[in-house]
Amino acid sequence: MTMALQAEGLTLGYDQVTVFSDLDLSIEEGSITTLIGANGCGKSTLLKAFGRLLAPSRGTVRLGGTPIRHLSAREVARRLAVLPQKPLTPAATSVRDLVMRGRHPHQSLLRPWTREDQELVAEAMAATGVGEVAERDVSALSGGQLQRAWIALVLAQATPTILLDEPTTFLDLAHQLDVLRLVRRINAERGSTIVMVLHDLSLAARYSDRLVVLHDGGVLADGDPWSVLTPQVLATAFGLAADVIPDPSSGTPLVVPLEPADSGALALVEAAG
Repeated sequence: MTMALQAEGLTLGYDQVTVFSDLDLSIEEGSITTLIGANGCGKSTLLKAFGRLLAPSRGTVRLGGTPIRHLSAREVARRLAVLPQKPLTPAATSVRDLVMRGRHPHQSLLRPWTREDQELVAEAMAATGVGEVAERDVSALSGGQLQRAWIALVLAQATPTILLDEPTTFLDLAHQLDVLRLVRRINAERGSTIVMVLHDLSLAARYSDRLVVLHDGGVLADGDPWSVLTPQVLATAFGLAADVIPDPSSGTPLVVPLEPADSGALALVEAAG
């Protein structure tokens, strides 16, 4: 089993606040892994560490077996694409120009813009449905269109590993499904390793091979969606009383919250807490 990413003894935090201590987690090559958990549990923090956007105070992140701190920024960008939760959108830039930036890590004085770059940009825009607004300034886009343009940039980067922090933010349900189907297709057709952060537990279950539940500075549960999304785990990680039933469309776990007035639901939460 080849690992695309590995966290070894990772301690992460901000200022004097520690979010994770001595965390170990490996991401299998070619898989779709989704990090879930309550707000503030450290999902985005861990994703930043995997993408070398946040340096650990202790421990090591490995990319393809190599400590990521030993790789140049260009080498990391050729092997790993990151879509942060709130990317900084450049001013006076068309959608096409934004997506073209995904090809920058692959270019140099000896390798200028090529037909392959052009084709990858066109494919990425077509796949995300932003081709029709290619010449529009990004400042004129709706939230959903802008999110899809950023996803197109990540796809154009054509890296074997992709990190997506809440990629369905600002999207209505139909476009959320479009994006997650696209993620699954990229994984299937390119063999890309994908690590996502999602809030919708049922969609995470439908489009992921593996779920990792983060809670209280560590990993509470880790495995396939059916083994992870149990009423007990949901009660502990989210303080949520819920039934978990098969989704009638996909057969994957569907989380059905219970009303707080249900005494059995309340008892479950209290017992888990």
